Amino acid sequence: MTEQTAATTGQPRKAAGERNQSSSLRRALSVLGYVRDHGDGRGVPLAQLAEALDLNKSTVLRLTGPLLDEHLLDRDRETGWFRLGHGSLRLGQAYLSTLDLRSVAAEHLRRLQREAGETVHLTVWQATGIVYLDKVEDETNVRMASRVGSRAPAYCTATGKAILAWLPEEAVTEVVAAGLRPVTAWTISDEPRLRADLARIRARGYSIDDRENEPEVRCVAAPIFDHTGEVTAALSVSGLTSRMTAARVRALGPVVAQVGLRISRELGSDRPVG
Repeated sequence: MTEQTAATTGQPRKAAGERNQSSSLRRALSVLGYVRDHGDGRGVPLAQLAEALDLNKSTVLRLTGPLLDEHLLDRDRETGWFRLGHGSLRLGQAYLSTLDLRSVAAEHLRRLQREAGETVHLTVWQATGIVYLDKVEDETNVRMASRVGSRAPAYCTATGKAILAWLPEEAVTEVVAAGLRPVTAWTISDEPRLRADLARIRARGYSIDDRENEPEVRCVAAPIFDHTGEVTAALSVSGLTSRMTAARVRALGPVVAQVGLRISRELGSDRPVG
């Protein structure tokens, strides 16, 4: 009776089949992941794949069949080595096209605002300056003058300098050519000092606006990189100098830099997060 029920319903066999399919899928994904991480441009030989994943060569060949069919993997005709196929590129591009900087950064900005207790900005580059893309602030504090959609110069803002520090030389030249007009008594308004500041930013991973754009405000910012490795935006923490002391800025700097790197990772950057 039990055998008849099993044969009739097929339920035990279905469960076993699902488990086998799930196991095969996981192993196929492990093959794909290994080639991704160890391909090194030339590809990965079959023997290395089998040994590294503790699989028989025949099993590896079976698992790679569907991946080759979908061009997630390619196999060199001469060497037989496996490498990522153009299907992987299309898949990655499809994923990246769905990413929206503001959406990706939103929760990171809110978390940073709660941790720092100060206003947090997200900005993007435009010509020789930056545009405020998002702003998260504590309504119990004095509000910053910045507005989403407004523009500010790069050379005297923390986010502007955070982006500029990783842009090509031509961008720095354009900023200097546009003029370094003093906005406050603390604005860096000459080229040698600006270039020296950009070098310090690259060395430590974050930038500081020490009353350079508003006389009573200090900011600390960090760059955000996209999947191509290019700097694409920056985020900052800003507050009145009475709360944002120089010591507090130095303490927040590494924190802001790590948040920038975490957002970068979600945008596809391969920069390591500490």
